[in-house]
Amino acid sequence: MHKQNTRESGLLLHISSLSGAEGIGTLGEEAYKFVDFLHKSKQYIWQILPLGHTGYSNSPYASFSAFAGNPLFINTHKLSDFLDENYNFEIKNNDFVDFDKVKEIKIPILKKAAQKFIKLNNFEEFNKFKLENNFWLHDYALFITVKQQFNCKSITEMPADIIHKKEKTISDFTENYKEEIFINEIIQFFFFKQWKELKAYANSKSIKIFGDLPLYISEDSSDLWSKRENFIIDENLKPLKIAGVPPDYFSETGQLWGNPVYDWKYLEQTNFDWWIKRLKFNSEIYDILRIDHFRGLLQFWAVDYGEKTAIKGEWCNVPSTKFFETIFKEIPNANFIAEDLGIITEDVVELRKKYDLPGMKILQFAFDSDSKNPFLPHNFSKNFIAYTGTHDNDTTLGWYSTLDQNTKDKIRKYFNIDIYNIGFSFVKSLWSSIANTTIAPVQDILSLHSDARMNTPGTTKNNWKWRLKTNELNNKVCENLREITELYGRNNK
Repeated sequence: MHKQNTRESGLLLHISSLSGAEGIGTLGEEAYKFVDFLHKSKQYIWQILPLGHTGYSNSPYASFSAFAGNPLFINTHKLSDFLDENYNFEIKNNDFVDFDKVKEIKIPILKKAAQKFIKLNNFEEFNKFKLENNFWLHDYALFITVKQQFNCKSITEMPADIIHKKEKTISDFTENYKEEIFINEIIQFFFFKQWKELKAYANSKSIKIFGDLPLYISEDSSDLWSKRENFIIDENLKPLKIAGVPPDYFSETGQLWGNPVYDWKYLEQTNFDWWIKRLKFNSEIYDILRIDHFRGLLQFWAVDYGEKTAIKGEWCNVPSTKFFETIFKEIPNANFIAEDLGIITEDVVELRKKYDLPGMKILQFAFDSDSKNPFLPHNFSKNFIAYTGTHDNDTTLGWYSTLDQNTKDKIRKYFNIDIYNIGFSFVKSLWSSIANTTIAPVQDILSLHSDARMNTPGTTKNNWKWRLKTNELNNKVCENLREITELYGRNNK
Protein backbone atom coordinates (compact mmCIF):
# COMPACT_ATOMS: atom_id res chain seq x y z
CA MET A 1 0.00 0.00 0.00
CA HIS A 2 1.15 3.52 -0.76
CA LYS A 3 2.40 5.22 2.41
CA GLN A 4 3.68 8.56 1.21
CA ASN A 5 2.96 11.50 3.48
CA THR A 6 5.61 13.97 2.36
CA ARG A 7 5.19 16.53 -0.39
CA GLU A 8 7.05 15.57 -3.54
CA SER A 9 6.92 16.06 -7.27
CA GLY A 10 8.18 14.51 -10.46
CA LEU A 11 8.00 14.35 -14.24
CA LEU A 12 6.35 12.04 -16.74
CA LEU A 13 8.59 11.04 -19.65
CA HIS A 14 8.58 7.70 -21.42
CA ILE A 15 11.87 6.02 -22.35
CA SER A 16 11.06 6.32 -26.06
CA SER A 17 10.88 10.12 -25.72
CA LEU A 18 14.44 10.58 -24.53
CA SER A 19 16.82 12.19 -27.01
CA GLY A 20 19.80 10.35 -28.49
CA ALA A 21 21.25 8.96 -31.71
CA GLU A 22 19.46 5.59 -31.95
CA GLY A 23 16.18 6.82 -33.40
CA ILE A 24 14.35 6.20 -30.13
CA GLY A 25 15.06 6.88 -26.47
CA THR A 26 17.14 4.17 -24.80
CA LEU A 27 18.48 3.07 -21.43
CA GLY A 28 21.80 4.73 -22.22
CA GLU A 29 23.52 8.04 -21.57
CA GLU A 30 20.49 10.29 -22.16
CA ALA A 31 18.47 8.36 -19.55
CA TYR A 32 21.20 8.97 -16.97
CA LYS A 33 21.31 12.66 -17.93
CA PHE A 34 17.57 12.86 -17.34
CA VAL A 35 18.03 11.36 -13.87
CA ASP A 36 20.65 14.04 -13.22
CA PHE A 37 18.19 16.70 -14.40
CA LEU A 38 15.55 15.37 -12.01
CA HIS A 39 18.05 15.38 -9.16
CA LYS A 40 19.26 18.92 -9.83
CA SER A 41 15.71 20.25 -10.13
CA LYS A 42 14.74 18.59 -6.80
CA GLN A 43 12.32 16.07 -8.29
CA TYR A 44 11.84 12.72 -6.58
CA ILE A 45 9.77 10.78 -9.13
CA TRP A 46 10.32 9.70 -12.72
CA GLN A 47 7.06 8.34 -14.17
CA ILE A 48 7.19 6.28 -17.35
CA LEU A 49 4.72 4.36 -19.50
CA PRO A 50 4.70 0.54 -19.67
CA LEU A 51 8.08 -0.90 -20.73
CA GLY A 52 6.65 -3.84 -22.67
CA HIS A 53 7.61 -5.20 -26.08
CA THR A 54 5.08 -3.35 -28.21
CA GLY A 55 3.07 -4.77 -31.09
CA TYR A 56 1.84 -3.41 -34.42
CA SER A 57 0.45 -0.12 -33.06
CA ASN A 58 3.62 0.65 -31.06
CA SER A 59 1.37 1.35 -28.08
CA PRO A 60 2.97 0.58 -24.70
CA TYR A 61 -0.51 -0.55 -23.65
CA ALA A 62 -0.57 -3.35 -26.26
CA SER A 63 2.43 -5.60 -25.72
CA PHE A 64 3.48 -9.08 -26.75
CA SER A 65 4.08 -9.93 -23.09
CA ALA A 66 3.00 -8.77 -19.65
CA PHE A 67 6.63 -9.21 -18.55
CA ALA A 68 9.13 -8.74 -21.38
CA GLY A 69 10.88 -5.42 -21.98
CA ASN A 70 10.95 -3.51 -25.26
CA PRO A 71 14.14 -4.49 -27.17
CA LEU A 72 14.13 -1.09 -28.92
CA PHE A 73 14.99 0.57 -25.59
CA ILE A 74 18.26 -1.36 -25.27
CA ASN A 75 21.23 0.94 -25.73
CA THR A 76 23.52 -0.62 -28.32
CA HIS A 77 26.56 1.42 -27.23
CA LYS A 78 26.38 -0.38 -23.89
CA LEU A 79 26.69 -3.67 -25.80
CA SER A 80 30.02 -2.73 -27.37
CA ASP A 81 31.71 -5.83 -25.90
CA PHE A 82 29.44 -7.94 -28.10
CA LEU A 83 29.70 -5.91 -31.32
CA ASP A 84 32.41 -5.42 -33.94
CA GLU A 85 34.90 -2.60 -33.40
CA ASN A 86 33.71 -0.76 -36.51
CA TYR A 87 30.09 -0.86 -35.33
CA ASN A 88 28.33 2.51 -35.57
CA PHE A 89 24.56 2.75 -35.21
CA GLU A 90 22.98 6.13 -35.79
CA ILE A 91 19.66 7.31 -37.22
CA LYS A 92 19.97 10.89 -38.43
CA ASN A 93 16.36 12.09 -38.18
CA ASN A 94 15.68 12.00 -34.44
CA ASP A 95 12.88 14.56 -34.01
CA PHE A 96 10.24 11.81 -33.83
CA VAL A 97 10.42 8.03 -33.51
CA ASP A 98 10.22 6.14 -36.79
CA PHE A 99 9.40 2.76 -35.26
CA ASP A 100 9.64 0.75 -38.48
CA LYS A 101 13.07 2.17 -39.29
CA VAL A 102 14.37 1.60 -35.76
CA LYS A 103 13.15 -2.01 -35.80
CA GLU A 104 14.68 -2.63 -39.22
CA ILE A 105 18.12 -1.44 -38.11
CA LYS A 106 18.22 -2.29 -34.42
CA ILE A 107 16.83 -5.81 -34.13
CA PRO A 108 19.57 -7.34 -36.38
CA ILE A 109 22.20 -5.52 -34.29
CA LEU A 110 20.75 -6.95 -31.07
CA LYS A 111 20.73 -10.43 -32.59
CA LYS A 112 24.42 -10.09 -33.59
CA ALA A 113 25.26 -8.98 -30.05
CA ALA A 114 23.40 -11.99 -28.65
CA GLN A 115 25.26 -14.35 -31.01
CA LYS A 116 28.60 -12.91 -29.86
CA PHE A 117 27.41 -13.30 -26.25
CA ILE A 118 26.79 -17.00 -26.93
CA LYS A 119 30.27 -17.45 -28.43
CA LEU A 120 31.91 -15.89 -25.37
CA ASN A 121 30.23 -18.63 -23.32
CA ASN A 122 30.00 -16.64 -20.08
CA PHE A 123 26.52 -17.53 -18.88
CA GLU A 124 26.73 -17.18 -15.10
CA GLU A 125 24.80 -13.89 -14.87
CA PHE A 126 22.43 -14.91 -17.65
CA ASN A 127 21.63 -18.24 -16.02
CA LYS A 128 20.71 -16.45 -12.80
CA PHE A 129 18.41 -14.12 -14.78
CA LYS A 130 16.84 -17.07 -16.58
CA LEU A 131 16.20 -18.95 -13.35
CA GLU A 132 14.58 -15.91 -11.72
CA ASN A 133 12.33 -15.34 -14.74
CA ASN A 134 11.57 -18.89 -15.81
CA PHE A 135 7.82 -18.36 -15.29
CA TRP A 136 7.62 -16.14 -18.41
CA LEU A 137 10.95 -15.95 -20.26
CA HIS A 138 10.91 -19.17 -22.33
CA ASP A 139 7.21 -18.78 -23.20
CA TYR A 140 7.89 -15.25 -24.46
CA ALA A 141 11.05 -16.19 -26.39
CA LEU A 142 9.25 -19.13 -28.04
CA PHE A 143 6.29 -16.87 -28.92
CA ILE A 144 8.50 -14.19 -30.49
CA THR A 145 10.47 -16.81 -32.43
CA VAL A 146 7.23 -18.30 -33.78
CA LYS A 147 6.14 -14.84 -34.92
CA GLN A 148 9.51 -14.22 -36.56
CA GLN A 149 9.29 -17.48 -38.48
CA PHE A 150 5.70 -16.83 -39.61
CA ASN A 151 6.20 -13.29 -40.95
CA CYS A 152 4.98 -11.62 -37.72
CA LYS A 153 1.43 -12.93 -38.10
CA SER A 154 -0.89 -12.76 -35.12
CA ILE A 155 -0.82 -15.94 -33.06
CA THR A 156 -4.48 -16.57 -33.97
CA GLU A 157 -3.49 -16.68 -37.68
CA MET A 158 -0.87 -19.40 -37.21
CA PRO A 159 -1.28 -23.04 -38.28
CA ALA A 160 -3.71 -24.93 -36.06
CA ASP A 161 -1.00 -27.05 -34.40
CA ILE A 162 0.79 -23.84 -33.35
CA ILE A 163 -2.40 -22.23 -32.08
CA HIS A 164 -3.25 -25.31 -30.02
CA LYS A 165 0.38 -25.84 -28.92
CA LYS A 166 0.41 -29.46 -30.04
CA GLU A 167 3.21 -31.12 -28.09
CA LYS A 168 5.12 -32.64 -31.04
CA THR A 169 4.80 -29.47 -33.14
CA ILE A 170 6.14 -27.28 -30.36
CA SER A 171 8.86 -29.78 -29.47
CA ASP A 172 10.04 -29.95 -33.11
CA PHE A 173 9.89 -26.17 -33.47
CA THR A 174 11.86 -25.67 -30.26
CA GLU A 175 14.56 -28.06 -31.45
CA ASN A 176 14.76 -26.56 -34.95
CA TYR A 177 14.92 -22.96 -33.70
CA LYS A 178 16.66 -23.37 -30.37
CA GLU A 179 19.34 -20.79 -31.19
CA GLU A 180 16.74 -18.19 -32.21
CA ILE A 181 14.81 -18.83 -28.98
CA PHE A 182 18.04 -18.52 -26.99
CA ILE A 183 18.82 -15.21 -28.74
CA ASN A 184 15.41 -13.79 -27.78
CA GLU A 185 16.06 -14.79 -24.17
CA ILE A 186 19.48 -13.10 -24.24
CA ILE A 187 17.98 -9.88 -25.67
CA GLN A 188 15.68 -9.78 -22.64
CA PHE A 189 18.72 -10.30 -20.43
CA PHE A 190 20.35 -7.27 -22.09
CA PHE A 191 17.20 -5.21 -21.50
CA PHE A 192 16.75 -5.99 -17.82
CA LYS A 193 20.45 -5.67 -17.04
CA GLN A 194 20.41 -2.14 -18.46
CA TRP A 195 17.08 -1.34 -16.81
CA LYS A 196 18.18 -2.44 -13.34
CA GLU A 197 21.41 -0.45 -13.66
CA LEU A 198 19.43 2.67 -14.59
CA LYS A 199 16.93 2.15 -11.78
CA ALA A 200 19.77 1.66 -9.27
CA TYR A 201 21.33 4.93 -10.44
CA ALA A 202 18.01 6.77 -10.07
CA ASN A 203 17.46 5.31 -6.61
CA SER A 204 20.99 6.39 -5.61
CA LYS A 205 19.84 9.96 -6.37
CA SER A 206 16.69 9.44 -4.20
CA ILE A 207 14.52 9.27 -7.32
CA LYS A 208 11.74 6.69 -7.46
CA ILE A 209 10.73 5.03 -10.72
CA PHE A 210 6.97 5.17 -11.22
CA GLY A 211 5.76 2.43 -13.60
CA ASP A 212 2.45 1.71 -15.27
CA LEU A 213 0.53 -1.58 -15.42
CA PRO A 214 -2.09 -2.03 -18.17
CA LEU A 215 -5.02 -3.93 -16.71
CA TYR A 216 -5.53 -6.07 -19.80
CA ILE A 217 -3.14 -7.91 -22.08
CA SER A 218 -3.11 -8.08 -25.87
CA GLU A 219 -4.87 -10.83 -27.79
CA ASP A 220 -1.61 -11.33 -29.69
CA SER A 221 0.58 -12.10 -26.70
CA SER A 222 2.63 -14.87 -25.18
CA ASP A 223 0.44 -14.66 -22.05
CA LEU A 224 -2.71 -15.57 -23.96
CA TRP A 225 -0.92 -18.31 -25.91
CA SER A 226 0.82 -19.92 -22.94
CA LYS A 227 -1.67 -19.16 -20.14
CA ARG A 228 -4.90 -19.39 -22.11
CA GLU A 229 -6.82 -20.79 -19.16
CA ASN A 230 -6.69 -17.33 -17.54
CA PHE A 231 -8.92 -15.82 -20.23
CA ILE A 232 -12.44 -16.21 -21.61
CA ILE A 233 -11.53 -17.44 -25.09
CA ASP A 234 -12.39 -20.29 -27.44
CA GLU A 235 -10.14 -23.20 -28.44
CA ASN A 236 -8.65 -21.10 -31.28
CA LEU A 237 -7.64 -18.30 -28.89
CA LYS A 238 -10.41 -16.01 -30.13
CA PRO A 239 -11.99 -13.99 -27.29
CA LEU A 240 -15.59 -14.81 -26.43
CA LYS A 241 -15.83 -11.53 -24.53
CA ILE A 242 -13.78 -8.39 -25.02
CA ALA A 243 -13.06 -5.45 -22.75
CA GLY A 244 -14.21 -1.85 -22.94
CA VAL A 245 -16.36 0.70 -21.17
CA PRO A 246 -20.07 1.46 -21.70
CA PRO A 247 -21.51 4.64 -23.24
CA ASP A 248 -20.93 7.76 -21.14
CA TYR A 249 -20.55 11.50 -21.68
CA PHE A 250 -17.21 10.86 -23.43
CA SER A 251 -18.72 8.55 -26.06
CA GLU A 252 -22.30 7.69 -27.10
CA THR A 253 -21.21 4.18 -28.10
CA GLY A 254 -18.70 3.55 -25.31
CA GLN A 255 -15.15 2.36 -25.92
CA LEU A 256 -14.39 -1.08 -27.35
CA TRP A 257 -10.79 -1.95 -26.52
CA GLY A 258 -10.77 -5.44 -27.98
CA ASN A 259 -8.66 -7.09 -25.26
CA PRO A 260 -9.69 -10.53 -24.02
CA VAL A 261 -11.17 -10.42 -20.52
CA TYR A 262 -10.00 -12.53 -17.60
CA ASP A 263 -11.70 -15.67 -16.36
CA TRP A 264 -11.83 -14.50 -12.76
CA LYS A 265 -13.46 -17.73 -11.56
CA TYR A 266 -10.44 -19.69 -12.76
CA LEU A 267 -8.02 -17.06 -11.43
CA GLU A 268 -9.67 -17.28 -8.01
CA GLN A 269 -9.33 -21.09 -8.04
CA THR A 270 -5.58 -20.68 -8.61
CA ASN A 271 -5.35 -18.15 -5.78
CA PHE A 272 -4.57 -15.48 -8.41
CA ASP A 273 -1.18 -17.07 -9.09
CA TRP A 274 -0.59 -15.34 -12.46
CA TRP A 275 -1.57 -11.94 -11.07
CA ILE A 276 0.67 -12.38 -8.04
CA LYS A 277 3.62 -13.22 -10.30
CA ARG A 278 2.83 -10.22 -12.49
CA LEU A 279 2.48 -7.74 -9.62
CA LYS A 280 5.55 -9.08 -7.80
CA PHE A 281 7.59 -8.76 -10.97
CA ASN A 282 6.44 -5.18 -11.54
CA SER A 283 6.94 -4.24 -7.90
CA GLU A 284 10.57 -5.29 -8.27
CA ILE A 285 11.32 -3.33 -11.43
CA TYR A 286 9.47 -0.18 -10.26
CA ASP A 287 9.26 1.68 -6.94
CA ILE A 288 5.66 2.81 -7.52
CA LEU A 289 3.12 1.13 -9.78
CA ARG A 290 0.01 2.67 -11.34
CA ILE A 291 -2.80 0.19 -12.00
CA ASP A 292 -4.48 1.35 -15.20
CA HIS A 293 -8.31 1.16 -15.32
CA PHE A 294 -8.47 0.40 -11.60
CA ARG A 295 -12.24 0.01 -11.59
CA GLY A 296 -11.79 -3.13 -13.72
CA LEU A 297 -10.55 -4.87 -10.56
CA LEU A 298 -14.01 -4.44 -9.03
CA GLN A 299 -16.23 -4.78 -12.08
CA PHE A 300 -15.44 -4.96 -15.78
CA TRP A 301 -17.52 -4.25 -18.89
CA ALA A 302 -17.63 -7.32 -21.14
CA VAL A 303 -18.92 -7.22 -24.73
CA ASP A 304 -19.53 -10.20 -27.00
CA TYR A 305 -16.75 -10.67 -29.54
CA GLY A 306 -17.84 -9.32 -32.93
CA GLU A 307 -19.86 -6.38 -31.64
CA LYS A 308 -19.01 -3.13 -33.43
CA THR A 309 -19.57 -0.90 -30.40
CA ALA A 310 -19.47 -1.24 -26.62
CA ILE A 311 -23.21 -0.54 -26.19
CA LYS A 312 -24.31 -4.16 -25.80
CA GLY A 313 -22.27 -5.29 -22.84
CA GLU A 314 -22.65 -6.28 -19.23
CA TRP A 315 -20.95 -5.53 -15.94
CA CYS A 316 -19.21 -8.59 -14.52
CA ASN A 317 -17.96 -8.83 -10.96
CA VAL A 318 -14.39 -9.45 -9.84
CA PRO A 319 -13.74 -11.16 -6.48
CA SER A 320 -12.00 -7.94 -5.48
CA THR A 321 -11.87 -8.42 -1.70
CA LYS A 322 -10.24 -11.83 -1.96
CA PHE A 323 -8.00 -10.56 -4.78
CA PHE A 324 -6.61 -7.59 -2.86
CA GLU A 325 -6.32 -9.47 0.42
CA THR A 326 -4.27 -12.12 -1.39
CA ILE A 327 -2.14 -9.56 -3.21
CA PHE A 328 -1.25 -7.57 -0.10
CA LYS A 329 -0.55 -10.75 1.84
CA GLU A 330 1.88 -11.90 -0.87
CA ILE A 331 3.30 -8.42 -1.57
CA PRO A 332 2.99 -6.55 1.76
CA ASN A 333 5.15 -3.61 0.66
CA ALA A 334 3.34 -3.05 -2.63
CA ASN A 335 3.21 0.60 -3.62
CA PHE A 336 0.17 0.91 -5.90
CA ILE A 337 -1.62 3.91 -7.40
CA ALA A 338 -5.21 3.63 -8.62
CA GLU A 339 -6.02 5.12 -12.04
CA ASP A 340 -9.55 6.18 -11.14
CA LEU A 341 -10.45 8.48 -14.03
CA GLY A 342 -13.68 8.41 -16.03
CA ILE A 343 -17.05 7.46 -14.56
CA ILE A 344 -16.24 6.16 -11.09
CA THR A 345 -18.95 4.75 -8.81
CA GLU A 346 -18.94 5.00 -5.03
CA ASP A 347 -17.96 1.34 -4.58
CA VAL A 348 -14.77 1.98 -6.58
CA VAL A 349 -13.97 4.94 -4.32
CA GLU A 350 -14.57 2.75 -1.27
CA LEU A 351 -12.27 0.04 -2.65
CA ARG A 352 -9.49 2.57 -3.23
CA LYS A 353 -9.89 4.04 0.25
CA LYS A 354 -10.08 0.61 1.89
CA TYR A 355 -6.52 -0.12 0.79
CA ASP A 356 -5.30 3.46 1.15
CA LEU A 357 -4.47 3.75 -2.55
CA PRO A 358 -3.96 7.25 -3.95
CA GLY A 359 -6.13 8.22 -6.88
CA MET A 360 -5.48 10.70 -9.67
CA LYS A 361 -6.49 14.30 -10.38
CA ILE A 362 -6.06 15.95 -13.80
CA LEU A 363 -5.93 19.74 -13.93
CA GLN A 364 -7.09 19.87 -17.55
CA PHE A 365 -10.41 18.33 -16.44
CA ALA A 366 -11.09 21.08 -13.90
CA PHE A 367 -12.77 23.82 -15.93
CA ASP A 368 -15.75 22.28 -17.70
CA SER A 369 -18.24 22.78 -14.84
CA ASP A 370 -18.66 24.77 -11.63
CA SER A 371 -16.65 25.31 -8.45
CA LYS A 372 -17.52 21.81 -7.20
CA ASN A 373 -15.51 20.18 -9.98
CA PRO A 374 -13.38 17.52 -8.20
CA PHE A 375 -10.37 18.32 -10.37
CA LEU A 376 -10.12 21.92 -9.15
CA PRO A 377 -7.21 22.21 -6.70
CA HIS A 378 -9.35 23.67 -3.89
CA ASN A 379 -11.28 20.36 -3.91
CA PHE A 380 -8.18 18.15 -3.70
CA SER A 381 -7.34 16.05 -0.68
CA LYS A 382 -3.80 14.95 0.15
CA ASN A 383 -3.92 11.30 -0.90
CA PHE A 384 -3.93 11.95 -4.63
CA ILE A 385 -1.38 12.26 -7.39
CA ALA A 386 -2.21 15.42 -9.29
CA TYR A 387 -1.25 15.99 -12.92
CA THR A 388 -1.47 18.86 -15.38
CA GLY A 389 -2.30 16.13 -17.92
CA THR A 390 -1.31 12.57 -18.77
CA HIS A 391 0.02 10.82 -21.87
CA ASP A 392 -3.59 10.65 -23.15
CA ASN A 393 -4.12 14.42 -22.93
CA ASP A 394 -3.03 17.13 -25.30
CA THR A 395 -0.19 19.25 -23.96
CA THR A 396 -1.50 21.97 -21.68
CA LEU A 397 -0.64 24.68 -24.21
CA GLY A 398 -2.31 22.70 -27.00
CA TRP A 399 -5.40 22.09 -24.86
CA TYR A 400 -5.61 25.74 -23.75
CA SER A 401 -5.44 26.98 -27.33
CA THR A 402 -8.65 25.07 -28.19
CA LEU A 403 -10.74 26.53 -25.35
CA ASP A 404 -13.47 29.11 -25.79
CA GLN A 405 -12.92 32.58 -24.40
CA ASN A 406 -15.20 32.10 -21.37
CA THR A 407 -13.21 29.07 -20.22
CA LYS A 408 -9.93 30.90 -20.77
CA ASP A 409 -11.26 33.79 -18.67
CA LYS A 410 -12.29 31.37 -15.91
CA ILE A 411 -8.79 29.87 -15.89
CA ARG A 412 -7.13 33.29 -15.75
CA LYS A 413 -9.33 34.26 -12.81
CA TYR A 414 -8.56 31.03 -10.99
CA PHE A 415 -4.79 31.08 -11.61
CA ASN A 416 -2.33 33.89 -11.97
CA ILE A 417 -1.08 32.50 -15.27
CA ASP A 418 1.44 33.73 -17.77
CA ILE A 419 -0.37 33.58 -21.12
CA TYR A 420 3.01 33.33 -22.86
CA ASN A 421 4.05 30.32 -20.78
CA ILE A 422 0.80 28.43 -20.25
CA GLY A 423 2.24 24.96 -19.66
CA PHE A 424 4.68 25.98 -16.96
CA SER A 425 2.06 28.24 -15.34
CA PHE A 426 -0.15 25.18 -14.88
CA VAL A 427 2.78 23.24 -13.44
CA LYS A 428 3.45 26.03 -10.95
CA SER A 429 -0.22 26.18 -9.92
CA LEU A 430 -0.33 22.41 -9.50
CA TRP A 431 2.85 22.39 -7.40
CA SER A 432 1.16 24.84 -4.98
CA SER A 433 -1.78 22.47 -4.35
CA ILE A 434 -2.39 20.36 -1.26
CA ALA A 435 -1.89 17.05 -3.12
CA ASN A 436 0.99 15.06 -1.64
CA THR A 437 2.37 14.22 -5.08
CA THR A 438 2.33 16.25 -8.27
CA ILE A 439 3.56 15.16 -11.69
CA ALA A 440 3.77 16.98 -15.00
CA PRO A 441 4.60 15.67 -18.45
CA VAL A 442 7.93 17.09 -19.58
CA GLN A 443 6.07 18.75 -22.46
CA ASP A 444 4.36 21.04 -19.95
CA ILE A 445 7.46 22.25 -18.14
CA LEU A 446 8.68 23.21 -21.62
CA SER A 447 5.27 24.74 -22.59
CA LEU A 448 5.19 22.75 -25.85
CA HIS A 449 2.27 22.77 -28.28
CA SER A 450 0.11 19.94 -29.66
CA ASP A 451 2.82 18.60 -31.97
CA ALA A 452 4.45 17.25 -28.79
CA ARG A 453 1.35 15.30 -27.79
CA MET A 454 2.12 11.68 -26.92
CA ASN A 455 -1.19 9.93 -27.64
CA THR A 456 -4.70 10.66 -28.89
CA PRO A 457 -7.03 7.94 -27.52
CA GLY A 458 -9.15 6.19 -30.14
CA THR A 459 -6.56 6.69 -32.88
CA THR A 460 -3.72 4.47 -34.05
CA LYS A 461 -1.61 6.83 -36.18
CA ASN A 462 1.07 9.33 -35.17
CA ASN A 463 1.04 8.30 -31.51
CA TRP A 464 3.96 7.55 -29.15
CA LYS A 465 6.43 9.30 -31.50
CA TRP A 466 7.36 12.51 -29.70
CA ARG A 467 10.96 12.95 -28.51
CA LEU A 468 12.93 15.52 -26.61
CA LYS A 469 15.50 17.50 -28.52
CA THR A 470 19.12 17.34 -27.36
CA ASN A 471 19.79 19.79 -24.50
CA GLU A 472 16.15 20.95 -24.47
CA LEU A 473 16.14 20.43 -20.69
CA ASN A 474 18.70 23.18 -20.13
CA ASN A 475 19.92 24.93 -16.98
CA LYS A 476 17.21 27.60 -17.14
CA VAL A 477 14.43 24.97 -17.24
CA CYS A 478 16.12 23.17 -14.36
CA GLU A 479 16.38 26.36 -12.27
CA ASN A 480 12.74 27.32 -12.89
CA LEU A 481 11.53 23.87 -11.87
CA ARG A 482 13.76 23.76 -8.80
CA GLU A 483 12.55 27.21 -7.77
CA ILE A 484 8.84 26.30 -7.69
CA THR A 485 9.63 22.94 -6.09
CA GLU A 486 11.43 24.65 -3.22
CA LEU A 487 8.87 27.47 -3.06
CA TYR A 488 5.99 25.03 -2.47
CA GLY A 489 7.89 22.66 -0.20
CA ARG A 490 8.04 19.67 -2.51
CA ASN A 491 11.63 18.91 -1.62
CA ASN A 492 10.96 18.07 2.02
CA LYS A 493 13.08 14.99 2.71
